[in-house]
Amino acid sequence: MSIIEVNHLTKYYGKSRGIVDVSFNVEEGEIFGFIGPNGAGKSTTIRLFLSLIYPTKGEARIFGKDCITFGPEIRQEIGYLPSEVFYYEGMKVLDLLKYSASFYKKDCTQRMQELADLMELDLKRRISDLSYGNKKKVGIVQGLLHQPKLIVLDEPTAGLDPLMQHKFFNLIREENKRGATVFFSSHILGEVQRLCNRVAIIKEGSIIAIQDIKTLQKDNYKKIRVTADGLDEKRFQVEGVTELGKENGTVSLFYKGDINVLVQLIGSRKITDLTVEDLTLEEIFMHYYE
Repeated sequence: MSIIEVNHLTKYYGKSRGIVDVSFNVEEGEIFGFIGPNGAGKSTTIRLFLSLIYPTKGEARIFGKDCITFGPEIRQEIGYLPSEVFYYEGMKVLDLLKYSASFYKKDCTQRMQELADLMELDLKRRISDLSYGNKKKVGIVQGLLHQPKLIVLDEPTAGLDPLMQHKFFNLIREENKRGATVFFSSHILGEVQRLCNRVAIIKEGSIIAIQDIKTLQKDNYKKIRVTADGLDEKRFQVEGVTELGKENGTVSLFYKGDINVLVQLIGSRKITDLTVEDLTLEEIFMHYYE
């Protein structure tokens, strides 16, 4: 079952491009990554399928229901952490979270306290006294206190120290094991690679690839480094080779194709070192963008 269905979503702000003809599905129980640099259209896409803004054309459905027609009903089962969090500065954290919990038809008191303890969040402090990182913790607790079926995270780790990031990722994995579907938007590719099952890459407002991460790495270029006697990197100027270079006697390159072709190019030279690796998600991402 598709939890999120996005069909040909397009958004223009006057004459300025937001996103163009964006389509994808997020299946129940998966952790779906959404990556692209700042300005690519990540936040616009999220705000559209949450019906926080309205599309120029196209539609989105969550839990099988139209996001605009059934917006208030759908949001009862969504936890959303925006990239930037803003609160009433004079409120105490506890009062803010109680106010947030009042919108849901369940008692969130115990879960609120559990999350606050986990994130080391002092509920007695005023919002105005909190650092940016602690305000982000408030957003995390606020987004998860009602145990939503769908968790939407937009650049969630900004402002969190490494230890708290680790706790946060473990928390999201636990929510996913509980049954929550997770939509994870970030420009930090290592986070997406660690956490997500599938990933969509957005460039200049359009989706350019959607694939599960293992397949994306397997079917993409390999990163090869070879050190051999008298090896000239110009031998490797063949179809399928990019990022070709030589440093300290070692030839490095990205290659997509039959590995036997490279073996033949090396010939009978004595090899002193050879490594063949899958590209990281960051390297794949940069290859798509270049």
